[in-house]
Amino acid sequence: MAKSFRLYTLHAQIRDINPPIWRRIQIEGSASLRRVHHTLQAAFGWTDSHLHEFEIDDKIYAMFDLDDVLESMDPDNTFDDRKAKLEKAVYPGVKFVYKYDFGDGWEHDIVVEKVQFIEGEPKGCAHIVDGERACPPEDVGGPFGYQQFLDTLRDDPDSEEANDYRIWTGNDFNAELFDRRAANAALLRMAWNRWGGK
Repeated sequence: MAKSFRLYTLHAQIRDINPPIWRRIQIEGSASLRRVHHTLQAAFGWTDSHLHEFEIDDKIYAMFDLDDVLESMDPDNTFDDRKAKLEKAVYPGVKFVYKYDFGDGWEHDIVVEKVQFIEGEPKGCAHIVDGERACPPEDVGGPFGYQQFLDTLRDDPDSEEANDYRIWTGNDFNAELFDRRAANAALLRMAWNRWGGK
């Protein structure tokens, strides 16, 4: 009997940002939610510098490998994202939330757009199919801080604050640019590095 696996197409969009910043990702159903986290980090361009969690059907999937995180969580409703498989946690059409950097409060709305059965052996890879706009800089202050950042660069580009922003992010930051090739290259590096050993 020929082997097959499920390939999930996910649409992820950062909440409370307009115009939208989004990515469309394909990932195998056997991937752990931790691997989905790493995939989202690479897809958007985050640096994995902060805590994260998933909210799926009133359940929390989080980083059980950090003792200080465990102390603050409901043990009856919180699960280890390393042990939860995508295909066991979500289904076609379901909407769920990926939270990153609890200080800045980035929330990503994710929809399972499609599930396909693919013949053959799973390869353990993910792929970024499409997307729009650059990831906000880390520690910019969430959606409100990011809007303030963009407004300052646009409306007062010669100000000291705008200059500080350019020093912080680099002169080449372009909010409208999404480099799919670079994002997929980051995913490939993660796979080569065994997804950070996590």
